[in-house]
Amino acid sequence: MTMSFINHSLPGADALIDQLAVAIRPSLTDNTVLVGMHTGGVWAAERLHPLLNAAMPHGSLDISFYRDDFEQIGLHAQVKPTRLPFEVEGRDILLVDDVLYTGRSVRAAMNALFDYGRPAKIRLAVLIDLVGDRQLPIAADFVGAALSVPSHQHIHLIRGEDGNLSLKLVDIS
Repeated sequence: MTMSFINHSLPGADALIDQLAVAIRPSLTDNTVLVGMHTGGVWAAERLHPLLNAAMPHGSLDISFYRDDFEQIGLHAQVKPTRLPFEVEGRDILLVDDVLYTGRSVRAAMNALFDYGRPAKIRLAVLIDLVGDRQLPIAADFVGAALSVPSHQHIHLIRGEDGNLSLKLVDIS
């Protein structure tokens, strides 16, 4: 079910993370590792990790150099290091992102992961599936909420100075 949030408040990030944890937990195996995509996916993965299994290996992935628009947007000063303190080869990867929109960031993340080895499986968990403008045939396995917003807006995950996460509707025009 897709919810439209044109004139409504957005769901709470913590509630969506709790919901994701409940949905993901039964599918975990001893072979599962958690990988958050910079930046919002890392924040969400940090919150999910103790709710899923605090002993599960986890890491972070920066996809800046794998984006198909890298030549257009260039290198940003906010490139973050990739940290994968485990073998990717043969692992079940639980890839976490904050918002699934066009699918291009997830494609870039999969390309990056394959540079580290061939995973047995990659499953995708997102806080928000932003319905309406998917450009690639990519779908999340676990979704906190499927939302629809006007074409001139986007949803961002924000981390406050206190570390609290919240969702914000942002004009992109």
